[in-house]
Amino acid sequence: MKYLVVLCDGMADTNDKNILGGKTPMELAKKPNMDALAANGEVGMCKTVADGLKPGSDVANLTVMGYDPAVCYTGRSPLEAASIGVELTDTDVALRCNIVTLSDEENYEDKTMVDYCAGDISTEEAREIIKTVQEHFGNDIYKFYPGVAYRHCLIVNGGTTELGNMTPPHDISGRVIGDYLSDNENAAPLIELMKKSYEVLKDHPVNLERIKRGERPANSIWLWGEGKKPSLENFKEKFQISGTIISAVDLLKGIGICAEMTVPEVEGATGYLDTNFDGKVEAAKKAFADGSDLVYLHFEAPDECGHRGEAENKVKAIEIIDQKVVGPMKDYLATLGDFRILIMPDHPTPLNTKTHSAKPVPYLIYDSTKALGGVATFTEQTAESTGVYVEHGPDIMKKLIGAL
Repeated sequence: MKYLVVLCDGMADTNDKNILGGKTPMELAKKPNMDALAANGEVGMCKTVADGLKPGSDVANLTVMGYDPAVCYTGRSPLEAASIGVELTDTDVALRCNIVTLSDEENYEDKTMVDYCAGDISTEEAREIIKTVQEHFGNDIYKFYPGVAYRHCLIVNGGTTELGNMTPPHDISGRVIGDYLSDNENAAPLIELMKKSYEVLKDHPVNLERIKRGERPANSIWLWGEGKKPSLENFKEKFQISGTIISAVDLLKGIGICAEMTVPEVEGATGYLDTNFDGKVEAAKKAFADGSDLVYLHFEAPDECGHRGEAENKVKAIEIIDQKVVGPMKDYLATLGDFRILIMPDHPTPLNTKTHSAKPVPYLIYDSTKALGGVATFTEQTAESTGVYVEHGPDIMKKLIGAL
């Protein structure tokens, strides 16, 4: 038996009469392959964010992978640090370091979060920005590491995770930032780094060129997602099957590395609509051919579209995943023998709020060896209508591999 997870990050949504005519992207998207699997599979709802936890992609993806965040979660950034090869000591604290676009009011607190991803800045440009940040602010306590696109990492030697509310920037798009800066005493030096970074970066050569081209400048760092050295059980020892994670996102790669799974690199994987869908499918096929029992194929595009309020693009992202991923992977798996496919989001990213929700998400499990009934189309509403509910989210992995 082979197992495939197609994780459509942030795909679930809510009905809003002012967006897409009151339909959700899942309802509107043409997705014949998902719908065909849903018609012959188990469809239901899954609670991927336990009570008391924040609905981050870290918590939700750990849950889908069968890990209980209430037991193993130590913060988002340490997982991303693992992905870029940073070895944390027991006294280190890692933070996500976004590079963002802020408006140009004189006082930092009066600025608005114009863009949490600095206009889709390229990895090459971002490396120059982070290099400058390290030159100005790096020392024995602070060390900045470049990641991918707008996502980077700060390691604080001897730091603390007691920082108050270090707000994710994608939660405050279009809002004045002053109310979202932590007033915790421990966070004060980090907030000061953010303020100083604006003065250094606003006239950075990379940003001056971006402004000339009509693009948004990466004119400030934004620190959040603090955590300490992670400790995850080995995936193979936990589930008795070998696993591979394929993603463009450092967070997912870091989870895979910490769980001692195989984590291949895919050239051109971006985490958005322009990602290399074909390359990720080929990497999944190679993983199965090389002996992996399970492949976790992660797509960030629906989540990014949700954060940006791009309704039509969120629909398009679902349609592309259906056409370029679900169909070809089902056909390929059929050549190998028996297989099961799990398709679900990690959490909703509603277009009307542009941020994550902790609400349960729809899932479908297709088993090539038996028809399970199912529903005519795979949507939030049809999944809820079945009455099937996985209340303890990590059990979804056990359901997929037949251990529950």
